[in-house]
Amino acid sequence: MALSRKNFIKTSGLGALALGTASFTANSNSKKTANTTNHQLNIGLASYTLRKYSLDELIDITERLGLKDVAFKSFHLPYEADKKELTYIREKVTARGLNLYGGGVIYMKSPDDVETYFNYADNAGLPMIIGAPEHDLLPLVEQKVKETGIKLAIHNHGPEDVVFPSPKSVYEKIKGLDSRIGLCIDVGHTFRLGLDPAEELIKYQDKLFDVHIKDIDAPIEKGQKTILGHGKINLPAILSTLKKINYSGIVAIEYEKDANHAIYGLSESVGYIRGVLKMI
Repeated sequence: MALSRKNFIKTSGLGALALGTASFTANSNSKKTANTTNHQLNIGLASYTLRKYSLDELIDITERLGLKDVAFKSFHLPYEADKKELTYIREKVTARGLNLYGGGVIYMKSPDDVETYFNYADNAGLPMIIGAPEHDLLPLVEQKVKETGIKLAIHNHGPEDVVFPSPKSVYEKIKGLDSRIGLCIDVGHTFRLGLDPAEELIKYQDKLFDVHIKDIDAPIEKGQKTILGHGKINLPAILSTLKKINYSGIVAIEYEKDANHAIYGLSESVGYIRGVLKMI
């Protein structure tokens, strides 16, 4: 994708516009409360956001936006790459000051998938897989977690997903497993189930490893993805809750709309989140 320096610099300033959106103004009623703490959140990026952009463009964009923590999807860390190539990608990313904290979402539908993707994560030096294994594979997954030391954060995918639709569906399957197996709560998919994401974060905080933050225009199955701050999810409440529970993982922005021109919505989304964090 062609991304000129001039256009990129212009685009990267769009985040400031988020402070004036109607959604931000409406949600700013959740101003500082007695529950607000000084705990700092780590805002990062799920690279699925930039799936139509090259690795070099992703690095430039995250650097320009001041994001340090990134979880890579296979678009930027190919499954088929050998250990040498995976190591090269990781070293290229870290040399620019980024923290490649995980990879995914990775689906595991067979024992071969479990072996393949844990080897992939090991070769890439990933400390965590953000994944979605079939229920019957959990014993093997637990075995691989113990063997490799790689954590697994199971991602919920909303009402269409028959395996792990909700945070509860994940928690019920893993609560007795190794402590390195936990949840990646996707607030958008959770919202589409008609649930309050902030409440779900509190319920399952003891196993919360990762958070994908996005915005949706309605709490229904067919709710549409939008720029953060333009939808109906109470994002200030979510961020306040994460601060309150002293969440130490990454809050990964996953802006999924308009993949071919994601830099625009991502820039505004980053600005919105930073604006909210200054107010809570």
